[in-house]
Amino acid sequence: MNDPVLVLNANYEPLNVCTTKRALGMILAGKAEMLLDGRGYIRTVRDRFPRPSVIRLGYMIHRPRPRVRLTKQEIFRRDQFTCQYCGRRGKGLTIDHVIPRHLGGKRTWTNLVTACAECNRRKGGRTPWKARMKLIREPREPQASAEYLYAPYLDANKEWHQFILGW
Repeated sequence: MNDPVLVLNANYEPLNVCTTKRALGMILAGKAEMLLDGRGYIRTVRDRFPRPSVIRLGYMIHRPRPRVRLTKQEIFRRDQFTCQYCGRRGKGLTIDHVIPRHLGGKRTWTNLVTACAECNRRKGGRTPWKARMKLIREPREPQASAEYLYAPYLDANKEWHQFILGW
């Protein structure tokens, strides 16, 4: 009942991902229609319902353009799990403030990068220029495309590709 279900707006724009239980509740309440199932059935004492994979709302939801939330995991993902100073990949990665907080650096997409523990110690509380270190890529906020937002789900849910691509 906790499998992910893709929720689409009335115009087929991807809105979010919910649980099977929530999706089935919206379908039974008449708020949504099932577009894809293929995951078997949910059996009750009296009925049997197809388990949804993609649902579409029957009405339009107007919402602002989504943005990627600033989290440690999203910074690692944006930087492709690579140290932005030396290019090392793998274990022991940390988050580094390009301009340290004690020098007025903020917690923003443009001031946070992935760094290995060694480079983070070497840089210390200095700016990269004072530490004579150079960033491989200039940090910026990732575009909140549907492919980027729903990428963690796409490997396990190949049937979602037709609804995700192009948004």
